[in-house]
Amino acid sequence: MSANSKQKQINQIKVCHLTSAHPENDIRIFHKQCISLSRGGFEVFLVASNATEKEINGVNIKTIKREYRGRLNRFLKTTNNVYRKALEINADIYHLHDPELLRIALKLKRKGKIVIYDSHEDVPKQIMDKHWIPYLLRHFISFCYSRYESYVCKRINGVISVTEKICQRFKRINKNVELIANYPLLEEADIIDKSTYLKKENQACYIGGLFPTRGISEIVEAVKHTKVNLILAGNFSPVSYRSKLENNEGWENVKYLGLVSRVKIMEILKTSSVGLVTLHPTKSYLDSLPIKMFEYMSAGLPVVASDFPEWKKIITETECGICVDPMNIDQISEAIQYVLQNKDKAKEMGINGKKAFRDKYNWKVEEKKLLKFYNTLIKLNWN
Repeated sequence: MSANSKQKQINQIKVCHLTSAHPENDIRIFHKQCISLSRGGFEVFLVASNATEKEINGVNIKTIKREYRGRLNRFLKTTNNVYRKALEINADIYHLHDPELLRIALKLKRKGKIVIYDSHEDVPKQIMDKHWIPYLLRHFISFCYSRYESYVCKRINGVISVTEKICQRFKRINKNVELIANYPLLEEADIIDKSTYLKKENQACYIGGLFPTRGISEIVEAVKHTKVNLILAGNFSPVSYRSKLENNEGWENVKYLGLVSRVKIMEILKTSSVGLVTLHPTKSYLDSLPIKMFEYMSAGLPVVASDFPEWKKIITETECGICVDPMNIDQISEAIQYVLQNKDKAKEMGINGKKAFRDKYNWKVEEKKLLKFYNTLIKLNWN
């Protein structure tokens, strides 16, 4: 950086968030990080594919063309489009949100920019769960990606991730690593509290991607044995998975809404009596912290969750729900029925979860850490 650049005040520092895979209104990227940085005084840009160019809440959204013809095409062409737009913006700090963008990280670093990689998930473990990758190739691809990720992340300015375990992995190669958890926004919880939707005492909900490994088959089977109505909101992957579920008797109790808006999500949370997050014990899910669990807590919903160690620790300490074996349909069914039949206990769980959310598991706490991390990197690289 030039001497003049080193003297910049916060409100003169240009920050650019880059994504080739997420939408312009992504909750973590736009609503949390970009808006928080704008509130913190930075000049903020967001580059996303096929976006509507505009300024909203102090964030300047810029668009690039996304290639849809195959993953390799997206990896190469869309990433090149992101890089060209990034150079056009000429920011001081670049914050990358997708694994394929690692291939432009060092290019930006060599131009004197501060570069941050945001690992939303444990990608090497996630590769092991990808159904579209032939099983026999997954170990090799995961290993190769892990080596490449380490090579790049060792040489950039900083790394952010969403769980302590992922952060520990990056700390072995980069001293500037920060845990920025993907907790819900306080503002949305306030909207839910003030809404006038009436709670339906026999309604359970699951909000998120509808994949086999998310435990959807098991919860559909579980509601077959109860009188509960199950709300499913999200997209099926693969699309054919929906047809399989529709042949299950439990589907009669399901109301499928597809991909819904944030406003509709808040309505679902307000009207439901229990939130379900019974993901399968895959390599990537075991160490994850799913935002839907904390969204249920923020809305005062008792949680029925997989009995993974980290999840169980949170739910046990806060006394906000019940942990079950996600592969045991009887346990899932019994937990749902317990919540519905024990209204006083369910209310207590909901109150406990909401208190834990407001005290600890909310974005306001993470926003402070994000701004501190940015300021630390600026001091390290510009002083």
